[in-house]
Amino acid sequence: MNHPGDLSVFLRAKRAALMPQATPLNGFGVRRRVPGLRREEVAQLAGVSVTYYTRLEQGHSRNASDEVLLALARALQLSVTETEHLLDLARARRTATTAAATDSGPETASPNARALLSLVAARPAIILGRRNDVLAWNALGHALIAPHLPFDAPDHPGTRPSLPRLLFLDPRARALYRNWDQEAADYVAYLRLISGKHPDDETLTRMIGELCVHDDTFAGLWSSGRVGECVAGTKRMTHPGAGHITVDFQLWAQSDRPDQRLEIYELRDDPDGARTRALLDAPAPHPARNSGPGGADSGPGGATTVRAGRDRTPTDGGGDGPSGGGGQGGRDRTSGSR
Repeated sequence: MNHPGDLSVFLRAKRAALMPQATPLNGFGVRRRVPGLRREEVAQLAGVSVTYYTRLEQGHSRNASDEVLLALARALQLSVTETEHLLDLARARRTATTAAATDSGPETASPNARALLSLVAARPAIILGRRNDVLAWNALGHALIAPHLPFDAPDHPGTRPSLPRLLFLDPRARALYRNWDQEAADYVAYLRLISGKHPDDETLTRMIGELCVHDDTFAGLWSSGRVGECVAGTKRMTHPGAGHITVDFQLWAQSDRPDQRLEIYELRDDPDGARTRALLDAPAPHPARNSGPGGADSGPGGATTVRAGRDRTPTDGGGDGPSGGGGQGGRDRTSGSR
């Protein structure tokens, strides 16, 4: 469940990140003991009282109006995505009750997403749930993202690959990324955004807590308060079958289940598709390999056994599937490594 202090943490983080020189404030040359703006300066820029802003930042006020929140967003120079996250956190506090947290349970892939996935045979593609669990993948998507896991791992909720767990807790998955630091930062920023939208998702909360406990880098990135979402970007990878590759990706949100996304990848400098096909040359997983840290419902070192992988040869037919400028519009989702 979203803790009432999440809004306070976010406001403090954004206040500390904004330098006075970047604002219309006078007297920004005054000596400061800590970086960023003072509370009274944020209040001045937003047009609210210092007492009110202090209560809000300290978690003593639950009824901030959208008008006040938007004024604070302007004062703190938040992006559109950050402003949406601020509103999500405030709404969660306004509607907080004594009811127990809810858990929607395992996700299932959207039929529309599965239909699209079946058309994308010549490119790597995966279907992601809102917690970045892999709900389905094609042969090339499996070979690109987690070739050491059985192909049918997404079919079983207990062994379903969790991309955040793989990225932070699985050395083999971590070794795939030459730009791991950026990849990690973007994943944490996305998880923080989603946690604001789904404050009662206990599975998501448990995963975030687990990663904070078991990985210091994740804990540090989480405490930074950064939020973000991107629908396109680039991954720089070292793959066991294809070697050094640069991979562009595009995310496609599903209209019937907006929390799910179809992620399609394309290898650069691969006009004849030879390097893409080389992804399938990665060593096959051992039939009895356990889910380890990648399982959606397992902790680090989990020992849930998964089934042997199926044939990873791409099927004939189909096409390259969607291409070009898909994704969602109207928000400031930017390209990144996610």
